[in-house]
Amino acid sequence: MGKPLEGIKVVEVAMWAFVPACGGMLADLGAEVIKIEPPSGDPLRGLQIGGLGQSAIDYSWESYNRGKRSVTLDLKQPAGRAVLDRLLEDADVFLTNLLPPARRTMRIDAATLREAFPRLIYASGSALGPNGPESDKGGYDAITFWARGGLASSLTEEGALHPVGPPGPAFGDTLSGAMLAGGICAAIARRALTGEAGEVDVSLLGAAMWSQQRLICQATADGVRKFPRPDPRLPNNVLVANYRTADGRFVALCMLQADRYWARFCEVAGRPDLAADPRFANSAARRENLAACHEAVTELFASRTLAEWRDILSRQDGQWDVVQDVGEIAQDVQVRANGYLKQVPAGGDTTLPMVSVPMLFDGAALPSSRSPELGADSDAVLSALGYSEDEIIDLKVQGVVF
Repeated sequence: MGKPLEGIKVVEVAMWAFVPACGGMLADLGAEVIKIEPPSGDPLRGLQIGGLGQSAIDYSWESYNRGKRSVTLDLKQPAGRAVLDRLLEDADVFLTNLLPPARRTMRIDAATLREAFPRLIYASGSALGPNGPESDKGGYDAITFWARGGLASSLTEEGALHPVGPPGPAFGDTLSGAMLAGGICAAIARRALTGEAGEVDVSLLGAAMWSQQRLICQATADGVRKFPRPDPRLPNNVLVANYRTADGRFVALCMLQADRYWARFCEVAGRPDLAADPRFANSAARRENLAACHEAVTELFASRTLAEWRDILSRQDGQWDVVQDVGEIAQDVQVRANGYLKQVPAGGDTTLPMVSVPMLFDGAALPSSRSPELGADSDAVLSALGYSEDEIIDLKVQGVVF
């Protein structure tokens, strides 16, 4: 069975991570994604990120530009713009994150392109949305998604010297890019069903709000500026908490129906006396004696290693999991069984690890291929558009194609 977006052509004029991550997902889903890069290339190429090692592989570039074709093209020159027009004649999607003023200057804004190509779906990733007084403003995931979108504040304890930062590079970019890919798929379906193309935009701010809508809606309804962080030292429910084991690891419990699981948990943990204790007999009693109950459970977890707790907790029905480090995830039995992390051919006998798109089709993960070298496909793509060898050479002499 083929990939779900085979036959769809996407032309991407974008840089950094947010919208390119969307293009990478579309490529894995089967679309032909042609990435238009300026002569200097996407600035993400070769970006050094502190604290992440000195691997010869640029995993940011590889992850967000997987499976694409690269064409270097100077869109500021009329001849470069003419090449783009030829590319768009049979394209299904135009994908961009250039700021609106730059798009208008280069005549790649939605009004211009959709007038010329009515069946074209115009997809954009923005910082703050296409409407409003700040619609032309740029942004990045660390400041727009994480900071302005409220995540930093929601995760930071009162009185902290600094707000909590994102867990890693492009955290908000990849989530927002996936949402934009979903919007594009919906637009493709609408066009197939109604013949109507159109525009779709996903913003970093909007994606951040979607990710924590429960807090935002509650705060808006209640007139609250910020909810206090739950005190991890004393949870409302002792079976919804993280506990340190004897070997310094953490186990996360999320047994929301505490009375359903409490007695069996105590039994398999070797402490049936806790369930029999009137102070801890049910949820109401445990809340009244929360400090004593939490202390008992904390000491219980501290008495055994993670390996022991894996065995113990597997013998009861309540929900739990291990707090894993990123370096452990590759060996996770479910990751391996579902192909969530794969090895992609990288030339010769070498491979590189790459995370699969998170949806499986017919029970299987989709394959991926490496990201392109700068301009690797310029000649082939132009030749397929009807440019002769002499015309391609002339474009190179003019500095239009590289």
